[in-house]
Amino acid sequence: MSAFAEPTAALDAERAAPASVAEPAFDAQDLYRSAVTTQLRHDLALALRAAALHGLGEGVCNHFSVMLPDDSGCFLINPRGLLWSEVKADDIVLTDASGQRLAGRHEVEPTAMFIHAAIHRVAGKACVLHTHMPYATALTLVAPRTLDTTLSQNAMRFHGRVMIDPDYNGLALDDSEGLRIAHAMDGADVVFLANHGVVVCGTDVAYAYDDLYYLERACQAEVLARSTGLPLKPAAPALAAHVGAQVESERLQSTLFLSLIHISEPTRQAEI
Repeated sequence: MSAFAEPTAALDAERAAPASVAEPAFDAQDLYRSAVTTQLRHDLALALRAAALHGLGEGVCNHFSVMLPDDSGCFLINPRGLLWSEVKADDIVLTDASGQRLAGRHEVEPTAMFIHAAIHRVAGKACVLHTHMPYATALTLVAPRTLDTTLSQNAMRFHGRVMIDPDYNGLALDDSEGLRIAHAMDGADVVFLANHGVVVCGTDVAYAYDDLYYLERACQAEVLARSTGLPLKPAAPALAAHVGAQVESERLQSTLFLSLIHISEPTRQAEI
């Protein structure tokens, strides 16, 4: 049998089966189809496809989420069982503050529910991107388990913004592990999860995705530099902090980056 055989009947059934839906105090379908939520669904789906294009995904694992800009505590997240490259706006799922599905045609994967719900609720982050992208993950496997933010220019944009979660506890299959990760962030935008991957947060999808992309580029540069075996030549911490402030003062590039990916992708007509 080919390694690329058609999905099994069980997988087909899981994808097609109606997902269980929580009962909100408001009309979830109206909220899901509102103009603001629809735009966020398009933004999140685009970021997922961009991540697939840039090699930041891993099978059907890992998730991106964004909170709705209201007081409901609800957030949007990509569904279980879809490749990032195939996710469209109507595949995105709406959940309540605890991660229980409210609207959307797919289920949510349990580890996504526990990690993302906790980070949105406890850390108060608007957009949460969790990946096992290769170079960043590689740095979680070795001391000091993080990026050196004084090495490359790309790394300096993260100076003072990174935390390390040094305790790997296996898959996040309950509330306690999601809460532990959220508290380990201690307000940081970026957290390196030991033996696991990274979480990147932002005030909106475009900013968070731009940081995710450049974090992986910075980690790639560090891994390649270390692989030469030659002495590393870091910049002064004060200069790294200055560069980080320069990047934060000019984020138009972040919005333009994601917009240009939308314009250039072959499937853009289906998303307009």
